[in-house]
Amino acid sequence: MSLVDSQRRVLSGMCPSGRLHLGHYHGVLKNWVKLQHEYECFFCIVDWHALTTDYDEVGQISQHVMEMAVDWLAAGVSPSSATLFIQSQVPEHAELHLLLSMICPLSWLERVPSYKEQQDQLHHKDLSTYGFLGYPLLQTADILLYRAGLVPVGADQLPHIEFARDVARRFNHLYGREPGFEDKAEAAILKLGKKTAKLYNSLRKAFQEQGDIEALETARALLKELQSVTLGDKERLFGYLEGGGKVLLPEPQALLSDTPKMTGLDGRRMSKSNSNAIYLRDTTEEVEDKLKRMPTDPARVHRTDPGDPARCPVWLLHEVYSSSETREWVQQGCKSAGIGCLDCKAPLIEAVQAELKPLQARAIDYQDSPDLVRSILAEGAERARDEARETLTEVRLALGLNYR
Repeated sequence: MSLVDSQRRVLSGMCPSGRLHLGHYHGVLKNWVKLQHEYECFFCIVDWHALTTDYDEVGQISQHVMEMAVDWLAAGVSPSSATLFIQSQVPEHAELHLLLSMICPLSWLERVPSYKEQQDQLHHKDLSTYGFLGYPLLQTADILLYRAGLVPVGADQLPHIEFARDVARRFNHLYGREPGFEDKAEAAILKLGKKTAKLYNSLRKAFQEQGDIEALETARALLKELQSVTLGDKERLFGYLEGGGKVLLPEPQALLSDTPKMTGLDGRRMSKSNSNAIYLRDTTEEVEDKLKRMPTDPARVHRTDPGDPARCPVWLLHEVYSSSETREWVQQGCKSAGIGCLDCKAPLIEAVQAELKPLQARAIDYQDSPDLVRSILAEGAERARDEARETLTEVRLALGLNYR
């Protein structure tokens, strides 16, 4: 296995549900566009995940996948800067999910918070299926398959990342303990040379005896720079730092986003299911009509009634789109009844339309070239499979499934 710098690798995915809206754009895509220039990024359309809840409504999945891909590309996610692919076109996701299911305790899956939450929210669906119970493990396989050290998520997804860490830790504990590991690790230290070996040992001791996290990070950085040791020895030295075995599957960390949740047209969180979204490819007329009809402070029955922006969902969009001067104008005008609700919405309509205009121009090019979109996703799947195969080679070897 090639020694991947997991802390420079990002994995993130989206479940295909059709065209994307401003909540997706501000909550995820703008962050991806930034991350793709700072990290090695793998962005996955997780179509198998769609089946965990919508297994009885599969007719539109392929169309939803294409719609999502067009919106990603239009938003600026670039196939030259990141790897874009469809989950089901990389079958190694399924194999790793199966192999991890052999070691994953049932109780771990049952205690994932979203398991009960989604059953309550989707009470009209029969979710008493193996696939729905196991979807956090499939998500874990998505991450661990690429040895991604960083996963951009919101705070509500933290339990899923902790679950993935638990699974990786259990796998490494069970299978990273090769026979004679300590002796092989000590032999690898001797190959470092006196000066480097002394530094490595002192950093390892500082972490194991004093819990010095900075020493651990320094030692990891030291190992990454080494050119004179074999990949196997380097993996042993990484594992030996923490007193375990070889690090077969690195534990992922959450890359928390501080992006606020986008308010929908009715004041609730913007989502397709709430029917309160502005979509990235809505026309200028649709954007204007939706925002004009957006409810405001209920205290403003008449134009002359003063209002309070804190009680108005429109204000939450101003906090995302408007300058400090415009927000001040809204605050004063609303509270004094100096402006009406349509006056308040006018600069917001203009700002949303201006933001979407270049994105929609790019979207047209991809909409008119479906073969290009399919080609981008196919090439991404090949790149993803190259990485996935390397991981599976190591995993099969650890599990004794090596027959060559």
